[in-house]
Amino acid sequence: MMRRGVAVPPVPVLEFVGFRFPPEVIVLTVRWYLRFALSYRDVEELLAERGLEVDHVTIFRWVQRFTPLLVNAARPCRHQPGDRWFVDETYVKVAGRRTYLYRAVDQHGQVIDVLASTRRDQAAARTFFTQALSHGRRPVEVTTDKPPVYPRVLDEPLPSGRSDWRTLATW
Repeated sequence: MMRRGVAVPPVPVLEFVGFRFPPEVIVLTVRWYLRFALSYRDVEELLAERGLEVDHVTIFRWVQRFTPLLVNAARPCRHQPGDRWFVDETYVKVAGRRTYLYRAVDQHGQVIDVLASTRRDQAAARTFFTQALSHGRRPVEVTTDKPPVYPRVLDEPLPSGRSDWRTLATW
């Protein structure tokens, strides 16, 4: 006969002091909402099927309170970035102003870094790549959509002093 261990919440138990439900129920509820893109009423219904009467507003409050804690608890479990990056930039309107959004994703779909900048120039691209390169190993290949500033930024010496790194920009 196989026994299941007690589910330990990934956040400190002190965060749950004063709540009516046990930490395991709260964490499970928040994970269901975040993982399966359910509505608060759907999660309320799933809990009701298991004999727990929880209002959807309570679930909303749990999600607002415990999502940052679960994100921080899961951060050490992220994988190392891959060695092939896909880099793109676009613009979005933020408060009525055009803001450029730089993003790097590896071959596994993991977001490496994101940068919002008011300018789309060499300084912004250099800042973005400096931040992205600080997250782990350096890419062997960088696939971009042909902005003229990327080859200049990618061919500069690395901040760590390594000059043997070569980037293949796939156009």
